[in-house]
Amino acid sequence: MTMPTDYSAVRNTMVEQQVRPWEVLDPRVLEAVSAVPRERFVPDAYKTLAYADLPLPLAHGETMMKPVVEGRLLQALELQAQDEVLEIGTGSGYLTACLARMAREVVSIDLLEAFTSAARTRLDALGVGNVRLETADALAYEPGRKFDAVAVTGAVATIPAAFGQWLKPGGRLFVVHGASPAQTASVATWRGDRLHLEGLFETDIPYLRGAEPVPRFRL
Repeated sequence: MTMPTDYSAVRNTMVEQQVRPWEVLDPRVLEAVSAVPRERFVPDAYKTLAYADLPLPLAHGETMMKPVVEGRLLQALELQAQDEVLEIGTGSGYLTACLARMAREVVSIDLLEAFTSAARTRLDALGVGNVRLETADALAYEPGRKFDAVAVTGAVATIPAAFGQWLKPGGRLFVVHGASPAQTASVATWRGDRLHLEGLFETDIPYLRGAEPVPRFRL
């Protein structure tokens, strides 16, 4: 007889053996990843791997980032309880739930209605009420407002100018940019009239659709 998985214990192990050792020390981030049940956002076929140090497949060829990358993203945004956050790429909705736990309001968009619909069901089941989900293309999105923090969960070959324009004064943008397999995760902030990038770590995640590198043709 197979014993049921004690997800609470496995979640604690993830925090102590993966996330914290990867220099994620912000207590509010650790509280969020300790509290949000990641297994509720993982496809059924991969539930036993919900807390593994792996990117996990989602539907439509998309993936869920490794827990350590999610932890570093949350820490880089330096979220405060009153912050308003924009998430680009809802995916499973897991990171959305973590952001919602740390901020006052989250607007999360995804190109695929299947993702925003499924995420709404999962978030409602957990009683997460401070998230607005929209189905939209990030590369053509016009929110009509600015945010304290912007989290981009897919890579871009080059950072679109619009991403920086979504920030309030003092706002922070987390974005993964560059060429696979050696992309750079950075936090961007405005310094005067220039967007300043601080490189945090190297990673390799799938690109936002339409934000891939332009193929170079050689004769």
